[in-house]
Amino acid sequence: TVNGRANEVDVEPRDLLVYVLREKLGLTGTNIGCDTSTCGSCTVHVDGESIKSCTLLAVQCDGRAITTIEGLANGSLHPVQEAFTSEHALQCGFCTPGMIMAAASLLNEVSNPTEEQIREGLEGNLCRCTGYHNIVKAILAAAANMQGHRQAAE
Repeated sequence: TVNGRANEVDVEPRDLLVYVLREKLGLTGTNIGCDTSTCGSCTVHVDGESIKSCTLLAVQCDGRAITTIEGLANGSLHPVQEAFTSEHALQCGFCTPGMIMAAASLLNEVSNPTEEQIREGLEGNLCRCTGYHNIVKAILAAAANMQGHRQAAE
């Protein structure tokens, strides 16, 4: 299941998830950066867990729930996506989908992270443009926004 929709795709045993998402399902928001799991631009959620899709064979995903950057928004932008826009947390945008997916996963685990926890949570995601300052600000803003929504729902 990808972004809430069941898919049946023929894959070779050696096909990586990132290539199946991009080439067979047309979900090009997940970027291919390094093919060595170093950069994090291919980060997606598999069964709710943040995974670098260049390290996972597509056959290993049979029966699992995958969320890509395209599926993160549910009718409106996810709070992390909104914060990346409002806090100017992107420049070239290449790392942005992976950063957003990693940040969303982090905020699911730690609802009110410190700046240090955010920087540790993003360790496996590289940005060559921003110096991380605005990315960290965006994640802090998203956390605050999500806290406000949680409190309003209670």
